[in-house]
Amino acid sequence: MRQWLSFDCHGACLAAALDAADGETGLLIVSGGNEIQSGAHAGMAQLAARIAARGFPTFRFDRRGTGDSDGSNSGYAGSADDIAAAIAAFRRSAPGIRRLVLLGNCDAATAIALFHRTWNVDALILANPWLIEQQHDLPPPAAIRARYGERLRDPRQWLRLFSGRVNIAKLARGVAAISNGTVTDGLAARVHQALATSSLPAHIILARRDATALAFAEHWRSPAFADLRNSGRISLFEIETASHSFARPADAEALETQVLTVLAAVSGGL
Repeated sequence: MRQWLSFDCHGACLAAALDAADGETGLLIVSGGNEIQSGAHAGMAQLAARIAARGFPTFRFDRRGTGDSDGSNSGYAGSADDIAAAIAAFRRSAPGIRRLVLLGNCDAATAIALFHRTWNVDALILANPWLIEQQHDLPPPAAIRARYGERLRDPRQWLRLFSGRVNIAKLARGVAAISNGTVTDGLAARVHQALATSSLPAHIILARRDATALAFAEHWRSPAFADLRNSGRISLFEIETASHSFARPADAEALETQVLTVLAAVSGGL
């Protein structure tokens, strides 16, 4: 059963939804970007209903300044208090919860990674974590490299280049973005530090051909992230899709399977 409710965050009234269930492990979904709690194409609302139907109470909310919530929107970097207030509201609304898992997509995953150590939670699910700090409107370099690699393997693209049908200026901008360091590693370093100094299990889910996921995957494979890869505490799973929001039915099913796997593992520790 879905219940609509609200809670306070520093004087602002935040809108939320609880999909109730009898289980003792709950899932809190944090929306990314300026997305409302239902998610792209209502994908998170549908996921919440399916997860609750499997016995896990699920809570969603609009942070300050988005959707039906009051207040000013401070973006993901200013969302720590919103998420903390949502956790407290979830526990009040579902007092039978003994363990709590957080799920976020895109910069919501980044916020969870950065701030979770101040909250009483048990596991993290980070979908397509946002690590990009760009100074231009091009895709991240990892996505550009992947796209160029795909095109270079296609003989038709070479024909387009030699016949003059390729935008040389756009090509040059892409090459410059790869080579000139227009993306800094500050945010990636902060996320790495937050996860490296945490004791919680984290499960990373990537839409394999999504630009944000490609940028994260490049960091994940780098020597700087080797300690996370080898920690035994952080796992990574890729879904074969370019959909950032896992919008296709097969993508949504794969995401649900991964979320249920984490919830079951956490529940097994009760």
